[in-house]
Amino acid sequence: MGFRKTIQLFPGLVARAALVTSIFVATLSVAYAWGTQGHQVIALMAQSRLTPQARAAVDRLLAVEPGETLASLSTWADEHRDQSTASLHFVNFPRNSCVYDEQRDCSDGRCVVAAIKKEIEVLGSNAPDDRLLTALKYLVHFVGDVHQPLHAGHLDDKGGNTYQLQVFTKGSNLHAVWDAGLIKNLNEEPEPMAARLQGLRSTFPVTDLDPVTAAQESCMIVSMPGFYPNRLVELPYIEKYTPVMERRLVAAGARLAGILNSVFK
Repeated sequence: MGFRKTIQLFPGLVARAALVTSIFVATLSVAYAWGTQGHQVIALMAQSRLTPQARAAVDRLLAVEPGETLASLSTWADEHRDQSTASLHFVNFPRNSCVYDEQRDCSDGRCVVAAIKKEIEVLGSNAPDDRLLTALKYLVHFVGDVHQPLHAGHLDDKGGNTYQLQVFTKGSNLHAVWDAGLIKNLNEEPEPMAARLQGLRSTFPVTDLDPVTAAQESCMIVSMPGFYPNRLVELPYIEKYTPVMERRLVAAGARLAGILNSVFK
């Protein structure tokens, strides 16, 4: 199906095409999962679902650095990312399997699944509040990361980073499309976006809090037919996968809230 014909099937897309193109292409240089906006949306949704006990515990830790919120610290792990922590933001699967194998996929504990488990353990310990706050900063961010499909993608193309493609007329890669393009294309501020997406949570309930499950879900999305476009990303791809991206944000917010509620009983 040609691009022009596809546009005719989506009322209103023609009027938005120029805006979509400019927003989408302008954000593809961002290299962090979900970008600032996505991580903040996840944190806002999680915060609204905290139990009174968990909210009190989180507020106590945030008070260590006055002025911080769950949303404001959600990007701290990217802002302080270096060679020693870079591998903690993702896990890679072989192309023929989305079943997590710790020895194969995270043998040294240097992956996002192990990182989430580690920070959960720290948060449940008697460590000083400043150490607990650091664990919270990492946990909020890593839970978001593991829900970005290509942060649990295929090993052979480094989570889509080496899969080169054209986005309208610009060169990019698939990882960048999912890190920045899809969410920025919505052109929403974090607060109204989080409020809007909250309406999806009953449609896609999350009961399994295991980061392994989250990683395997992401991998299965990457393995869906059509997830890898034929070297060209245009409006039909964006329209198809934006709802998928939104559901991953919702799942991340629900899992983060569930984990914090479980830790701070």
